[in-house]
Amino acid sequence: MLFVGVDLAWGESTETRAAADTGLAALDESGRITDAGWASGLAAALEWVEQRAAPDTLLFVDAPLVVDNESGQRLCEKQVGQRYGRWEVSANSTNLDSPNLGGVTLLAALEARGWRYSDGRDGPPTAGRVVSECYPYTTLVGVPELGYNDERPRYKRPPRRMPAAEWQPLRCAACDELIRRLSELDRADPPLDMRSHPETRRLIEEPSPVPKAAYKRREDLIDAVICAWTAAYWWRYGEERSQVLGVPADGTPGVSRVATIIAPARREQRGRT
Repeated sequence: MLFVGVDLAWGESTETRAAADTGLAALDESGRITDAGWASGLAAALEWVEQRAAPDTLLFVDAPLVVDNESGQRLCEKQVGQRYGRWEVSANSTNLDSPNLGGVTLLAALEARGWRYSDGRDGPPTAGRVVSECYPYTTLVGVPELGYNDERPRYKRPPRRMPAAEWQPLRCAACDELIRRLSELDRADPPLDMRSHPETRRLIEEPSPVPKAAYKRREDLIDAVICAWTAAYWWRYGEERSQVLGVPADGTPGVSRVATIIAPARREQRGRT
């Protein structure tokens, strides 16, 4: 099985504005990163995935893939906050009125090319080209091996009312620490060898840049790697060490697809909500 991670830029390009970069990473069962990089726009991201996918590929995307609620939050997003809020993790709200639904478009394009969406209710796939939704923050606090036992790493959103001049060096330090912890997963099960590809090795060798654009590019690649490793984690352990967020209490019998997030989880992060 090949594991591919996509940190998707939710907004699509327009006539006057190019799409933001999408981070991309591919990981094999041995933990080797077979490719990693960026693409601008949905079409380029789709082409990157198609060119690198194997007959058996599990693709995890950090973006809403299935959106059918007219307003408010999807159930899976609510459950992120309910179950991971103690670790300062929550999710943005997505609904049919949301302006940026690039993940929905990506899923439709993948399905047109033979990919299958899995909401996780049947466990990890064993074959074929399968795509599911994930959320990197739940991985970072849900996997004990990374050691974020109390709260999420502060490599993204700043604390409220903290000036940018004070926040930027703290953000860079948090990002460098996260990369250090990811680099130690080469001995984990499943493994992740950050040194096995030039782009991800550069994350280890170079300190996080302060300028916004350069930092965002670095962050996108990190999240793509986390998505790919989360796919490997789900394939390796299933619901033994992960949970499927967004499945209603009645299990939605007869419903072909549910909007879900597949999330690594410690015992205390599981819930009945």
